[in-house]
Amino acid sequence: MQKNKIKHMLHLKDYSSKDIKEILDLAIKIKKNPQNYETALKNQTLIMYFEKNSTRTRISFETAMTQLGGHAIFLDKKTSQVSIAELKDEIRAIERYADFIMSRPLKHETLIEMTQMVNVPVINGCCEMHHPCQALADALTMIEHKGDLKGKKIVWLGIANNVSNSLIEVCTKLGAQITLCVPEKDSDSYDKELEDAAKNTKLYIETTDLSCLKDADFVHTDTWINMEFMNDPKFAKEKERRLKVFKPYQLNAAILEKYKSKAKIMHCMPCHVNYEITRDAIDHKNSIIFDQAENRLHVEKAVLVWLNSKK
Repeated sequence: MQKNKIKHMLHLKDYSSKDIKEILDLAIKIKKNPQNYETALKNQTLIMYFEKNSTRTRISFETAMTQLGGHAIFLDKKTSQVSIAELKDEIRAIERYADFIMSRPLKHETLIEMTQMVNVPVINGCCEMHHPCQALADALTMIEHKGDLKGKKIVWLGIANNVSNSLIEVCTKLGAQITLCVPEKDSDSYDKELEDAAKNTKLYIETTDLSCLKDADFVHTDTWINMEFMNDPKFAKEKERRLKVFKPYQLNAAILEKYKSKAKIMHCMPCHVNYEITRDAIDHKNSIIFDQAENRLHVEKAVLVWLNSKK
């Protein structure tokens, strides 16, 4: 089924540096003067479709729509009829009630299927491949703390995954150097096209040498174990293996002290204490994790307003 050309946000591969800067500049304006945008999406509706659980994604998007004068509706696959029908039919019905659709699916293919069926913007609220809204919120947070990202050094510590994919896109397009200090990449998240493009910028580095923390401006981490497998007994063996492999890459105060790192500490949350991050890192004087969490709201408001302008 052929649909009209609509601007979606499934990832940031097809977003230019100019697009990303426009969204971030808009987020800064909205955050400084939220009263100027209280009716920006008046009487518009966002349908939020979830196949996996969330805290920040649901709350931030729902609050964003409220503060922009619109309305958000939460739709859980497990407790709706999407679970017993074909998505291609359900999504065409859902579109009739929506001005935007935000989806948090298990698979990226679900987002692609949606865009082939609807004439409203589809936003990726996190899939196994990408997390664009998180990366934009991370960029906003880093800019607030250290200014223009051009020339800044960012380290990603732990496992390469969907969140690091989107962060790579944002950092390289804004002129920041990003180093993945990782012993492994999550096979579910691997995107060769994205990685090749990042390598061509000469701003992307891979290493297992923790000394890269020495001159980092920011250090990011995320869970080593996907949330849907954290307490799954079938995943117990793999969980145990990952804990051994990734433990040396745990973000903690001791490792920052060892390398005399003054990097700002970032985590997209939820934090799994004593796995990928320790309490002394979360509560460290250099931690900006909760600024990062708040900025999901401001960036998502900007994404919605920006996409609305592209309709």
